Amino acid sequence: MSTVAVTRLVEAPVAEVWRVFTDLPRRRDWLSTVTRVDMLTRGPFGKGTVWRETRVMVDGGEITEEFRVRECAVPEKFVVASPGIGADYRMTYTFVPVIEGRHRGGTMVTVIQDGSPTAPAGRLLALVFGGLAARTVEGALRRDLDDLASAA
Repeated sequence: MSTVAVTRLVEAPVAEVWRVFTDLPRRRDWLSTVTRVDMLTRGPFGKGTVWRETRVMVDGGEITEEFRVRECAVPEKFVVASPGIGADYRMTYTFVPVIEGRHRGGTMVTVIQDGSPTAPAGRLLALVFGGLAARTVEGALRRDLDDLASAA
């Protein structure tokens, strides 16, 4: 199992950051690598929400992943799970209001991604490319949070 964590200050209130981040049909409007979002469930964002997201990868190829909200505490935290290719992973997002200091009124957003290999090839890749994969994931998560900060 590997874990990657990224935190970013967003200069907007928690309610606004949550609204932007959980408005799934509009993700392609503000996430620079997302080209398509397909909703698989109806209703407001919450536990049980499922969607597919297509992204452009660093090499120019595209990948489509399915996400399912496993936990949701509006507007503080949500956990999504996704079966990957040779690995499953969970991402936990937390949104904490900044209540003191010069960034008061902003939001600290943290994402923690935990991944577990599900196939022998996934375990081998984790051993061989572990550090490289973690740096790649960290870069992608940072880019997403930078896009969020710009949109909110």
